[in-house]
Amino acid sequence: MKVLIAEDDRRTRQGLVEILEGEGYQTLPAEDGQVALEVWARERPDVVLLDIMMPRASGYDVCRAIRKTDERVPILFLSAKGEELDKVLGLELGADDFVTKPFGVKEVVARIRAVTRRALNRDKDRRPASFTLGDLTVDPAELRARRGQEVIELSLREVKLLELLQRNPGVVLDRDRFFNEVWGYDHMPNSRTLDQHISKLRKRIERDPKNPVIIQTVHGVGYRWEPAPPTSPPPPPVKKSKAR
Repeated sequence: MKVLIAEDDRRTRQGLVEILEGEGYQTLPAEDGQVALEVWARERPDVVLLDIMMPRASGYDVCRAIRKTDERVPILFLSAKGEELDKVLGLELGADDFVTKPFGVKEVVARIRAVTRRALNRDKDRRPASFTLGDLTVDPAELRARRGQEVIELSLREVKLLELLQRNPGVVLDRDRFFNEVWGYDHMPNSRTLDQHISKLRKRIERDPKNPVIIQTVHGVGYRWEPAPPTSPPPPPVKKSKAR
């Protein structure tokens, strides 16, 4: 899923790139409004993040232009301007949400996940199908998993990771397979990146993270999901013949 990040402050822009790529998004950074419009026309991202005060074209201008061609793509304003009038104008132009700087990482992640859910659910015919891993049900469109009444929040990358395991039951997947299909072919991962993600995910989805069932380690190779074998029904009772 591609996210356009239009922000003229380099540090803020890079920080957002790191946050969102950590969540599993493909980021499309733009340093001003005009570049943002060019990236939009070329890439057609799935989610748009706009600063308001940018050179060459403001976030409001970019939002207006996007809404002329696409009324449904989620747009999130990120700005130091926090007056109520600014928020009202942004929402009237068609923005889905408005976050005021300075903002925390958790807040940005939560709001991005919320607009991502709207993006995944906006076309019901293309909504990703839910799937199961043992007693865990994963709903990609909601970025959530469920076990009974328990609801587990997931990132986009975590959903992709679980999808890969579910599509390959019993297959040992090596690190290259995970990085190519979950991170992307152009990603240059740290040697511990996958292990750290798996460790954090296990703590939330496994009943006993120290003895994982859903994501099993195959030492020296990678990871796999081994579905439980189907249980055979008990044989019918043998009828004893009556003695004559």
